Amino acid sequence: MARWQDGRGELVVGGETGPRIPLEIATSYLARTKGLLGRDSVEGALLLSPANSIHTFRMRVPIDVAYLDHSLTVLAIRTMPPGRLGLPRLRSRHVVEAAAGAMAGWGVRVGERVEVRVGTASRPT
Repeated sequence: MARWQDGRGELVVGGETGPRIPLEIATSYLARTKGLLGRDSVEGALLLSPANSIHTFRMRVPIDVAYLDHSLTVLAIRTMPPGRLGLPRLRSRHVVEAAAGAMAGWGVRVGERVEVRVGTASRPT
């Protein structure tokens, strides 16, 4: 299982030729607890690790949520409005959150394996 620290990186979808999305990485208890709470928008995506469920209480905008297993394969994708509690995914080890509709635009699909690169500059998608 990957071990990251709080910081920034990029989410790579679809291999070397796919989009690279700016990524905020939240692995500490404090960073995971704060997540996207209180934000009006999402710049790129947020990776919560470890995580197998999320909630959108006190959020201001709907979000896309991708549940990833230990090898970063997408198990499920959901769009969640504010004020909801997501069901835990038993095999999920990581969760990626983004603005509602972003995952489809990036080509994130169930069964696809994504990559997390730490400390790299993202190119526009």
